[in-house]
Order: sequence, then structure tokens, then C-alpha cells
Amino acid sequence: MKRRRFLSGLAVSALVPPAFATDYLSIEGAQKALFPAADRFVPLSLARGAAALRVPDARVAAMHAFTAYAGDQLVGYVVADAVIGKFELIGYAVGLTPERTINGLEILWYRESHGYEIRQPAWRAQFTGKTAASPLRVGSDIANISGATLSTTHVTDGVRLVAQLVQATTA
Repeated sequence: MKRRRFLSGLAVSALVPPAFATDYLSIEGAQKALFPAADRFVPLSLARGAAALRVPDARVAAMHAFTAYAGDQLVGYVVADAVIGKFELIGYAVGLTPERTINGLEILWYRESHGYEIRQPAWRAQFTGKTAASPLRVGSDIANISGATLSTTHVTDGVRLVAQLVQATTA
């Protein structure tokens, strides 16, 4: 007779962490949220900025950049990117005005079990008005969120890089 071992439901639930995965916006949804007046988004290559800043091609290849237009008028730039949180990727999109000032940050998806508060409007609003020249440092001009230090730091670092790439590409 074979012996079978069973784990109680409690033991199994202690071994398997709960799944957290939330998709908030698509890239197209973020484009419209960041530039509601835009009627056209044209792909933008960040290669020139990447070369000037010596950012690895592989890092920039994962980004999706667009120039936003309302009719024939340039209304801004949108760059969608992803950074690692603590364990999982966080998708986000940054909107920049034609003057390359950040006009918004949208969280596209969040997979971590903690730190989802980075999606709160008050935290994201801290980036509005910042530029590539802004320090964008967690703890000084961007508030940390307790329990989400890596998420806040990595998203902030990503936004800083996006602003610098757009500045170097479009200047």
C-alpha cells in the first residue's frame, strides 16, 4: 500500500503567496489620459538621446515613445516603460509637454504585493512640472511610500531617465 502525504489547506496557503497583478491602463489609454486633446500619436525613436546619454540600446528598445499631435500641432511626448519593483515589473507612462516638462505619470500595471499606493494621484502629481534638469530623488523632492521604497525609487529613476532621453532626443 502506497503512503500519501497531504498538506492541510493552511500549510499550502502558507507556502503559496497570494497573487497580485493589476492592469490599469494600456499604452493607448495612457496616451489619452496624458494628452486628451491629441488625435494622433506618432512613434518616436529615442536612439539619438540614448547615444548622447550612453544608455544601452537594449534598455531603450523596451520603451515605447510617441509624439502627440492635435491636428498638426505638437502637444507633447509620451514614453511607456517598465522598471523592476522589488520582484516584478511596474509599467508606467510619462507625458512631457513640447517644452519637455513632465505633465503627468500614469501607472500601466503593478504586480507587487505591496506599494500599489504609487498609483495614487497625490504621489504621481509630484512629478508634474519636473524636467530633465530636476533632481528627481526619492526622499528629497519625491516622497517615499513606506513599504514601497524600491517601487518608488525605481519608478522615479525611470521617470528621470525618460525625461533625459526625451530632452536629448528632441532638443
